[in-house]
Amino acid sequence: MIEELLPAAVVTAEAFDDPPELGLPPGPILKDQCGAPRWPEGVVGSITHCVGYRAAVVARRSTLATVGVDAEPNEPLPANVLELVASAAEQARLAGLTAAIPGVAWDRLLFSAKESVYKAWFPLTGLFLDFDGADITFGHDLDGGIGRFTTRLLVLGPIVKGKRLDVFAGRFAVRDGLVLTAVAEPA
Repeated sequence: MIEELLPAAVVTAEAFDDPPELGLPPGPILKDQCGAPRWPEGVVGSITHCVGYRAAVVARRSTLATVGVDAEPNEPLPANVLELVASAAEQARLAGLTAAIPGVAWDRLLFSAKESVYKAWFPLTGLFLDFDGADITFGHDLDGGIGRFTTRLLVLGPIVKGKRLDVFAGRFAVRDGLVLTAVAEPA
């Protein structure tokens, strides 16, 4: 599923369970001092996991400047969490989307999109991006359960290809009880 949200040059792996035939015990993915995955030189990547789903995506840095993915259950956020992750404007847009397109946990989708943006942002900046540092707008068109979102950075964006990056474009999917989001910035 996640491969549908990313450019063709991105290599993806996903699992919906823990296959016993792997033959290896679970092991850690090495992290840097901030907790981010350490990818080999010349590689960008992102990982995500939630109950019943896990995925990893990688690409050559010559193809993508950065990539971020996230997966969450298609269920509403716990009480009072939306107020922590969404601005009043985002909350108003989500209310409209919920009325127009029921069956999607738009609050959880917003959380997931912000997680994907953060995962793409951090490798470029080495800085944390708070939830209020980005404003996300979802497109209203869902083609086969796949849609688009735009993230306007509310903080000074990183320099990519000699230009200030102020916007991340992303895609999302709603399938099999999950919401998945992805952001990929070309190199």
